[in-house]
Amino acid sequence: MRAVVQRVSRAQVTVNGEITGQIGLGLLVLVGVRRVDTEADASYLAEKVAGLRVFEDDQGKMNLSVQDVGGSVLAVSQFTLYGDVRHGKRPSFDAAALPGKARQLYEFFVAQIRAAGLRCETGRFQKMMKVELANEGPVTILLDSGKGF
Repeated sequence: MRAVVQRVSRAQVTVNGEITGQIGLGLLVLVGVRRVDTEADASYLAEKVAGLRVFEDDQGKMNLSVQDVGGSVLAVSQFTLYGDVRHGKRPSFDAAALPGKARQLYEFFVAQIRAAGLRCETGRFQKMMKVELANEGPVTILLDSGKGF
C-alpha cells in the first residue's frame, strides 16, 4: 500500500457537491492499494500515519504526531498512486488492486486509524471526488508498505 500524507490546517472532500469528509488540523492521507497487499500492509501504514512526527513542538522541531496535537485524519482512496508511466505517457494501473479488495483494505486502514483513537473522516470509495486542502509547511511525506521508498 502507498500513502501520500500531507500536514494540513484544513481539508475536505466533496462528492457531487456534498461534503463527505472534513477536518481542521491534521493529516490528509491519499491511500492506494496494490494487488498483493494484505491487512498487514494496511496495519503498517495506519501505524506509521498515527505516529508520524510531522507537527512542530515548542522548539519548532517536527517531533509531534497527529495524536499529540489532537488532530484528525482525512483518508481518501486513490488507486492512481499505482499508476505506472515507466513505459509511455499513459498510466498503466495493472499493479492497483481490483475494487473489491481495494475497498476492503482501505476500510481496514480507516478502522485501524480509528482504533488508534483518532477521528478519521473519509471520501467515497470509487466516486469522483474533489479534494481541497491547506497544506501547512508544505509538509508532504510518501509512505509505502513495501518500503520501496
